[in-house]
Amino acid sequence: SPGWARPRRARKSRQPRPAHPEGRAGSGFSLLLLNLEEYYFEQHTANHILHKGRQNERKIRGSLKICSKSVIFEPDAISQPIIKIPLRDCINIGKHGENGANRHFAKAKSGEISLIFSQVYFIKEHNVVAPYKIERGKMEYVFELDVSGKVEDVVETLLQLHRASCLDKLGDQTAMITAILQSRLARTSFDKNRFQSVSEKLHMECKAEMVTPLVTNPGHVCITDTNLYFQPLNGYPKPVVQITLQDVRRIYKRRHGLMPLGLEVFCTEDDLCSDIYLKFYEPQDRDDLYFYIATYLEHHVAEHTAESYMLQWQRGHLSNYQYLLHLNNLADRSCNDLSQYPVFPWIINDYSSAELDLSNPGTFRDLSKPVGALNKERLERLLTRYQEMPEPKFMYGSHYSSPGYVLFYLVRIAPEYMLCLQNGRFDNADRMFNSIAETWKNCLDGATDFKELIPEFYGDDVSFLVNSLKLDLGKRQGGQMVDDVELPPWASSPEDFLRKSKGALESSYVSEHLHEWIDLIFGYKQKGSDAVGAHNVFHPLTYEGGVDLNSIEDPDEKVAMLTQILEFGQTPKQLFVTPHPRRITSKFKSLPQTSSYNASVACSPGEESFEDLTEESKTLAWNNITKLQLHEQYKIHKEAVTGIAVSRNGSSVFTTSQDSTLKMFSKESKMLQRSISFSNMALSSCLLLPGDATVISSSWDNNVYFYSIAFGRRQDTLMGHDDAVSKICWHDNRLYSASWDSTVKVWSGVPAEMPGTKRHHFDLLAELEHDVSVDTISLNAASTLLVSGTKEGTVNIWDLTTATLLHQSPCHAGTVCDAAFSPDSRHVLSTGADGCLNVIDVQTGMLISSMTSDEPQRCFIWDGNSVLSGSQSGELLVWDLLGAKISERIQGHTGAVTCIWMNEQCSNIITGGEDRQIMFWKLQY
Repeated sequence: SPGWARPRRARKSRQPRPAHPEGRAGSGFSLLLLNLEEYYFEQHTANHILHKGRQNERKIRGSLKICSKSVIFEPDAISQPIIKIPLRDCINIGKHGENGANRHFAKAKSGEISLIFSQVYFIKEHNVVAPYKIERGKMEYVFELDVSGKVEDVVETLLQLHRASCLDKLGDQTAMITAILQSRLARTSFDKNRFQSVSEKLHMECKAEMVTPLVTNPGHVCITDTNLYFQPLNGYPKPVVQITLQDVRRIYKRRHGLMPLGLEVFCTEDDLCSDIYLKFYEPQDRDDLYFYIATYLEHHVAEHTAESYMLQWQRGHLSNYQYLLHLNNLADRSCNDLSQYPVFPWIINDYSSAELDLSNPGTFRDLSKPVGALNKERLERLLTRYQEMPEPKFMYGSHYSSPGYVLFYLVRIAPEYMLCLQNGRFDNADRMFNSIAETWKNCLDGATDFKELIPEFYGDDVSFLVNSLKLDLGKRQGGQMVDDVELPPWASSPEDFLRKSKGALESSYVSEHLHEWIDLIFGYKQKGSDAVGAHNVFHPLTYEGGVDLNSIEDPDEKVAMLTQILEFGQTPKQLFVTPHPRRITSKFKSLPQTSSYNASVACSPGEESFEDLTEESKTLAWNNITKLQLHEQYKIHKEAVTGIAVSRNGSSVFTTSQDSTLKMFSKESKMLQRSISFSNMALSSCLLLPGDATVISSSWDNNVYFYSIAFGRRQDTLMGHDDAVSKICWHDNRLYSASWDSTVKVWSGVPAEMPGTKRHHFDLLAELEHDVSVDTISLNAASTLLVSGTKEGTVNIWDLTTATLLHQSPCHAGTVCDAAFSPDSRHVLSTGADGCLNVIDVQTGMLISSMTSDEPQRCFIWDGNSVLSGSQSGELLVWDLLGAKISERIQGHTGAVTCIWMNEQCSNIITGGEDRQIMFWKLQY
């Protein structure tokens, strides 16, 4: 984990984490002292002999570290600087005394190595992080190894690495160093004595590198039935890193250096930083390890896709911050890879007021535009240039996220990273991250500055805003020293700044507009004509797949291209190709299910309306839905039950069946009161008109029958279809009928109180045409939308005000069994013969969640978060959609559950099944 990572929650059975690169507990060395793409191979305890052979000769105790492009000597005393000698600058490397005059000492002092060179770096004198000091000119240093027998080997290694570093071409250097590294890895293997227990079973072992920001460390990976291990070749920062598989919560495949070689493992649900990031040498090794851990996780942890997080976010179960973190993770962004660091948006537009007003939209940045398009004049200049540019065109010459920008923000807590990236120097004092307002102004006006923010701006740790390490970051033109970051007037302290920034990110304005920014960074406006229209076009090399490194023959060109891409910044992986749904903000959240919500608005502010109380009791009921208990059951039909309707007072229950009868059952007397047959064909569904005087049934004989309860007879027949009628709905004097003749028809002239005497005239208002037979339909609460499900697995959403198709989603393999809107009309849930439960976003038509069970769910009821479904086997299943899991299985019918009814208070449920029974259930809590 990066050295600036937040401290984590302590957890049982966790190994101590690898020492942070900045944890200077007596050790000044870190891998950040190496050049980029350099490896640290081995170390030897040694003395650095000063003034060799003179009166004032003295020895400095420490350790000599052999790296792929340099030799580093780290003294034990931290007052002494660390010495770094680049191999390129070496003139001679050998055993001391072999070069001329001192030859007769060679036997006696064979433990000494001499380096003659032209340039040396002094780093971290007195353990202070500061720009490196450089000394130039020809000099000789002598190092005396404790184990003199190793001198030959060390000199041999150094000469070999020196040859590599002196090759003209960068590509050849890289190839030679890679060969040296691979032969070292091949000569060693994972030390099995490091296993936690004797009984562990080895599953696989391979070579890999552990990745931290700017650094990769080679070694061996080993996975057993209980643990994942990494053993660094050089034993740094410790002999072995171990992760217990039981602790793992999430794993992600990563692109590392544009290649599919990375794997990142998290032991927490929503931490910014992972527990280990590994880079493999072969995609197959990475995929095998991923598959092994994923299979292990499948039995322990629910897998999360972008869509399942989206559903949780839309319904308010994830904050905007958490959702953006998850999207960054899914799009290959990682805190361990500065070229793909998580990207967060600028949210606030006001850095000058004394008070921050989150109720004023003007306080916020326009989230529908990239940073480069926020300033109209600048954008016009950029577009003029874009128009005149030859292909491949781009609007912005720099990116919104790059290693340089990340360290620009983090220099105060990650100074060694900045020094590593910039060859031992800090940036010019005036170009430092000096003030929030200044940085924002530059992002608006600067000719080449289009950067977004990083997650730290919305976190809890203020240290990146404060110069608590007392670093000397230089003097500005006005004479003042660079110190803490200057905050806007509305922030009284760094803590207050972060608190208010978090408040802004979670504000209702941002909740309503965040999807627009997601479209730009992770979504459909990232590429193609939509990107051009949104002024969101960056250099072609920044996009995934923008260049195929494998197709570049010349190793030099390949290394140069890779370096350029990693330094320049990369666009996140595209997660969505259609518009991202918006969040359900509180405006929608509390609308009661019924459309008569004006009743609650009419109350005086002090009293709680009846509507609110029903809402509360519904929420309570759904929270306890797993406590459903069977009360009574009756076998009243000769075939499967197909429909249930219940009178307002709950005393009379009407059911239809494939045995062609409509039956009326009294709940009070527990007696069958009537049995009516309209034809010898099966009935498919039934409903009661308000007032409870008329019951309507649909039939396989193509008709819809109206039965008057008061007069005890069939009162009317609507011959409306050319094939079986599969389902009917009624709302506000309109009847909706679905049929196997591949239509849904809307009829007017069906008054709630049908007088018993005269026949009716039905007008066909609309016909919704489908390609195949329609098996189910349902209305939203206001009856402005209708969802239909077909026999071939398509779910259609229709706008009833215009009778037009809004969205068509072929999301099931096989028949759609049931489909219904959520109470707030924002989502549609459908179940199919394929065992899937799918959630579709109504506004965009996007399939945002899909869960499977091993059998079809024939019917269901839901409240937007939880589902109670009736399965093919007769069980009732309770699903937690947001947690993506089945939370309860309740034994019910002996055949498939075919229909389900719930009262408005959500306290009573009735189910019908293929076993010809109706069952009465109660919620007891």
